[in-house]
Amino acid sequence: MLLFVAIFGLEMSEKKAQSGDLVSNRRATFEYEILDTYEVGIVLVGTEIKSLRSGGGSLQEAYVMCENGELWLVNSTIAPYKFGSVYNHEDKRRRKLLAHKREIDAIETAIQKKGLTALALSIYLKNGRAKLKIAIARGKKVHDKRASIQEREQKREIERQMKRS
Repeated sequence: MLLFVAIFGLEMSEKKAQSGDLVSNRRATFEYEILDTYEVGIVLVGTEIKSLRSGGGSLQEAYVMCENGELWLVNSTIAPYKFGSVYNHEDKRRRKLLAHKREIDAIETAIQKKGLTALALSIYLKNGRAKLKIAIARGKKVHDKRASIQEREQKREIERQMKRS
């Protein structure tokens, strides 16, 4: 197997399989303070899941809104599937999220009453089904972002020192 990977250059897909995420929003942890996370299902059409498996998606501007007791993923982009025909999907559309009623109520309360934001963190597969990890978050102030950068730099420096010794 290792020889096959080395010859055909499949290291990238193997790394992606290890992390488990089809799409992730790395910027969210820098811009927001994550307070709580939920795992919800996401309703996708056939060409959307195929496009996600091939690495065509983005959650950079995506957020979750609650409307009529349902959760919706807004502003997420899933690129059109390159082998799709006339039945290909729209790249930017609202996608319905599947969650338990008590989770929906908790998320709706956090969004409306507490003034927090619901963000999409990552899309991944679990037992063959697409799942979305969403977070209830509060926006960071500038000084909080500086503290995050400083903390990250300190961790890197400690790791460098550990490697040297």
